[in-house]
Amino acid sequence: MAYSGNTGLTRLFKAAQYSWQGIRACYKHEEAFRQEVWVLAVAVPLALGLGDSGLEKALMIASILLVIIVELLNSAVEAVVDRTGREPHKLSGRAKDMGSAAVTLSIINALLVWGFMLF
Repeated sequence: MAYSGNTGLTRLFKAAQYSWQGIRACYKHEEAFRQEVWVLAVAVPLALGLGDSGLEKALMIASILLVIIVELLNSAVEAVVDRTGREPHKLSGRAKDMGSAAVTLSIINALLVWGFMLF
């Protein structure tokens, strides 16, 4: 991307604006992301109530936020792959499968964190 010329607070404001646009786009176009956001909405109050220490609460919440982050990255990869062409290609399939695997591993991580904290 070309240098925008924005510096200081303007650059930070623009970066925050672009980030919010990305979150909104993912929520609008990706069912899995919407589901994970709703899981986060339920998990945060549960973590705050069920965690014994600040560290436990933070780990429980962070594990769900990690799922959200990985889903955003996976959705970005899928959008780029779809943009370059819809015809099947082994590298396109591999990229999408790797993104999906990353999401799955982040979900397993969240389940492990919550399992260790609660049991």
